[in-house]
Amino acid sequence: MFLHCDLIVCFITFRFLQAVGVLAKSTTFAKNPRQLQFEADINKLFMYTRLVWFYLALAVVLVSFQFLWNTSTSFRAHEKQWCASFNRLGREAVETDAEEIIEMAGKTSLSEQQKQVQENIHYQVGNFCSLMDGILSPDVTKNESGSQTATPPRRQSGLTFAVGGSNASPAADKPLVPETKPLKLSEVSQRLMDQLGYTLEIKPSVIPHKDAGQGCFIKGQADAGTVLAFYPGVIYSPAFYRYIPGYPKVDSQNSYLITRYDGTVINAQPWGLGGDSREVWTGSYTPAVKTDTKTTSENGSDRLWKALSKPLQGSGKAKEVLERRNPLAFGHLANHPAKETNPNVMICPYDFPLTEKDLRPYVPNVSFGDSGEVKMKRFGSFWFKTGGSNGLDAPVLKTLVLVATRALRDEELLLNYRLSNSKRRPDWYTPVNEEEDRRRWS
Repeated sequence: MFLHCDLIVCFITFRFLQAVGVLAKSTTFAKNPRQLQFEADINKLFMYTRLVWFYLALAVVLVSFQFLWNTSTSFRAHEKQWCASFNRLGREAVETDAEEIIEMAGKTSLSEQQKQVQENIHYQVGNFCSLMDGILSPDVTKNESGSQTATPPRRQSGLTFAVGGSNASPAADKPLVPETKPLKLSEVSQRLMDQLGYTLEIKPSVIPHKDAGQGCFIKGQADAGTVLAFYPGVIYSPAFYRYIPGYPKVDSQNSYLITRYDGTVINAQPWGLGGDSREVWTGSYTPAVKTDTKTTSENGSDRLWKALSKPLQGSGKAKEVLERRNPLAFGHLANHPAKETNPNVMICPYDFPLTEKDLRPYVPNVSFGDSGEVKMKRFGSFWFKTGGSNGLDAPVLKTLVLVATRALRDEELLLNYRLSNSKRRPDWYTPVNEEEDRRRWS
């Protein structure tokens, strides 16, 4: 059955690449190749995340199959005949199911596809958050009256309050951190694995290159369309590019930056490998700075450019209570695939609704500056804020997640970095699809 699902994914991918190749030659998209690539990515995500519901339906069928097998003698008598029929259908069934999904995507508008992708991702994120709540929520005990009470906090002395101990009343500008079970990240990860069927682990990459370093691996198994990882860190809208550490050469000492199609940048460097507690997190960190001892003469325009390009200092980072023991907050550690190897995950934009207060601790991002939509105007290489949100839409956190593009089991996650071909790329980088890279950054 699951082999059947994997064949559907392969067939969809093949047909999809054919369709994109045809569209790329059309007059409409030849003028805006970046839009073509954006729509192509959304189309792929729509089909992959729709497959999650296909798997859920299949799981229901398998449970029913098992029930009938255990309770019906006549069902067992017909088992070989039905299995033979399924195997005989083989390729025809694969192509039929794949064509149905492709046809559905073709009839659905881009905006509707985006909406359904967001809904599918949000459903999975909500499920993950519920499991994390079950793992980390304090034990509840029953008192003599039969009502449930949480484990009481440790009693503090008067001296503790007098000198301002760490467990005294929180400052007005510091959010209250709720009590959780004293589990380490490794323990949380194992419990999530037991309940969700997979988790992530960091260990040496299997990519045969000296610069591969550590890799992000799935431990367990997951189907195509599954949300496997969050891309953690500090979120910068174009209005706050100049606050990114190292600006304007932000990527010279930081390889953990990623950009969404809408220009939002996420800096994962401050997140690192997470932590072992739930805490108020701002994403603050001090990057290493390389000094340049060479001196050169500067004219007036050079000095103006340097002044405008200097990174701005500010306290624009939001204070959020985040769960640092997040076993899926390692999307920034996924490596680019080696030569002649295909990626097995892809980036998916996910606009997390900030109204979902109960889920917020498990989304490993904070926004620099305004958390809502910011209107921007571009002048040359600079972006200027022209106004705030119109207040009609609920505020969102513009994040990214990694989605599986095929069934995965105990293997390294490989993400197509799609580095721009306008700059010199690292020696280890081999384009997965040069045309996609070109369209993405056109």
